[in-house]
Amino acid sequence: MKRNVVFLGLLLIVASIVVNSCKKQDQSNIPNLLTGGNWQLASLLVYHYVGDTQQSVDTLNTKCDTTQLFAFFKDKSCTYTNFDCKVQPIARGTWNLSDNKLVLSADMTCQDTTKAGSSKPFANSQIINLGDFSLVLQTGDIENYYTSTQPRTIYRYGFIRQKATGTR
Repeated sequence: MKRNVVFLGLLLIVASIVVNSCKKQDQSNIPNLLTGGNWQLASLLVYHYVGDTQQSVDTLNTKCDTTQLFAFFKDKSCTYTNFDCKVQPIARGTWNLSDNKLVLSADMTCQDTTKAGSSKPFANSQIINLGDFSLVLQTGDIENYYTSTQPRTIYRYGFIRQKATGTR
């Protein structure tokens, strides 16, 4: 009887090790949140820093009457409509997340009002907030290490999920 209890105990320990040692699937909900609908730009703030001291904040596109939409798809493609409040062809590209799911990279090129005429605004974006109804991305000079005299510009894009329209 005592042998059966010991054997059963060892069997239970081995079974626990086997079950817990199996590689878990990526259970992150972030890709599902991103691809759950279109994201409409609600605000664009530009923070100006010297080192870690904030100098000023500007709000851009306050008089924009053009809807700007960022869309992510399950096949890892993405689109941006009317970037920089400029009516233009839809920008297309692909997106991916860093291993820790805190950095979004989108390789699409958008027309803008810079001297170059275009940029990749979301090539390296920190995900500041992501929920069912809001997405906040931060781009620009977002490196972890900088000097106390280094001027930096950080762009913070605030998106809201666009209501799905369709027939029932």
